[in-house]
Amino acid sequence: MAYVGPNPVKATVLVVDDSLEIQRYLRALLELDSYWVETAGSGYEALQSLRHGWAPDVVLLDVQMPEMDGLEALRRLRQCHPKSKVIMCSGVDDPNKIHEALSLGAHAYLLKPIQHLYLSAAIERCLNEGPVKRSTEHLGTQLFVLPSPGSL
Repeated sequence: MAYVGPNPVKATVLVVDDSLEIQRYLRALLELDSYWVETAGSGYEALQSLRHGWAPDVVLLDVQMPEMDGLEALRRLRQCHPKSKVIMCSGVDDPNKIHEALSLGAHAYLLKPIQHLYLSAAIERCLNEGPVKRSTEHLGTQLFVLPSPGSL
């Protein structure tokens, strides 16, 4: 379902999460900001959509999903769409996963529950940046981790 409203669409976003509730929540937030939103319930489903020629401006990718986790989906996404802008989303604040997401080219790592303000900031940052550099020398400047409300 696409955004229908008075404002022009800013960009397209693919939300990949195995939870329908999270998909609906993120869609609602993104549509408030005039984004065109598509969803996928798994990494496999997302990769299938992307293989058929559709290329969203930003991909929101859940880290913990059954069958293929978000990091593996990101790895495969990079093979077919190396310039894709990806924001990882997770309920787990694991430094190893954050580091791995960075090394695979993620632009941001949002902690669940995702706040509208943080989501908007991460997407705007993605849209205003060039491709991610994969050099591990600049770890501190290329990925930002936004906290969940409970950790503030």
